[in-house]
Amino acid sequence: MGKKRALGYSRYSEVQTAWLFMAPGLILLVLFTFWPIIYSLPLAFTNYSVIGETSFIGLDNFKRAFSDVDFIASIKNSLLYMIIVPFIQIISILMAVLVNRKIAGIKFFRTAYYIPVVTSMVAVAIIWGWLMSSNGVLNYLLMSIGIIDEKVNWLSDKDTALWSLMFITLWKGLGYYMMIYLAGLQAIPQDCIEAAKIDGASNFQVIRKIIVPLLKPYIFLCTLVSLMGAIRVFDEVFVLTSGGPGNATLTSSVYIYQQGFEQFEFGYSSALGLIVSVIIIFFSIFIFLFNKRGGVNPY
Repeated sequence: MGKKRALGYSRYSEVQTAWLFMAPGLILLVLFTFWPIIYSLPLAFTNYSVIGETSFIGLDNFKRAFSDVDFIASIKNSLLYMIIVPFIQIISILMAVLVNRKIAGIKFFRTAYYIPVVTSMVAVAIIWGWLMSSNGVLNYLLMSIGIIDEKVNWLSDKDTALWSLMFITLWKGLGYYMMIYLAGLQAIPQDCIEAAKIDGASNFQVIRKIIVPLLKPYIFLCTLVSLMGAIRVFDEVFVLTSGGPGNATLTSSVYIYQQGFEQFEFGYSSALGLIVSVIIIFFSIFIFLFNKRGGVNPY
């Protein structure tokens, strides 16, 4: 009986310790994530503004949103931004396979690939803004090898601005997902890979038939995170183009920010945020269903 009580007390103590360690993070989540979300829900049904009286207006904000040309354009750009998701995942997996090898100086390459992740987005934006300007290095290199005949201002041209921002996001995010896939690769039994190579499998066949199937839980996680990040992209767009030229690079997060903190229409901004959240939930459910269909046990 005494052993059972001691065991029960030990488990209770472990639970208390776990909650103690989680408490600081949970408090921050409640204050800066959950509470703002809960508080913004009723605002979506009002005309709340810091410069006017607040009154309940029902679904008027949502009706306005679906007839708002700029908001529709921002949703289209955010959805278009999702094109980078498969490229990020494929390149990240290949980078993880590369840095998973035991060769001289591999720690240097792992660190170098991860540097963009820990670099401030503002600093990254300033550097890429200089590189992609009309007198920047990118134009010089492309004109030197004959790919383009005249200078292109990549971030000011409506035909290239969004694609340029997508490239910057791709470049910055590769190291983050590479580290997750690297952790997954190091959990794969090397016996499977060695047995496949002994049987004559090529490197491509090993990646396609062994590594990718065993990485499916990691692919699911990274795809979900990158998809939500693509729809909610804000930093690089806000710093480099602010949604311009016109609304060529206007994304949903930037437009919501503009409506809330520049136009002070917090009720309308909350309604827009709720619509974007529903879109994110829809794609998240789709990924969960696709993951289940693929035979991977979700967490």
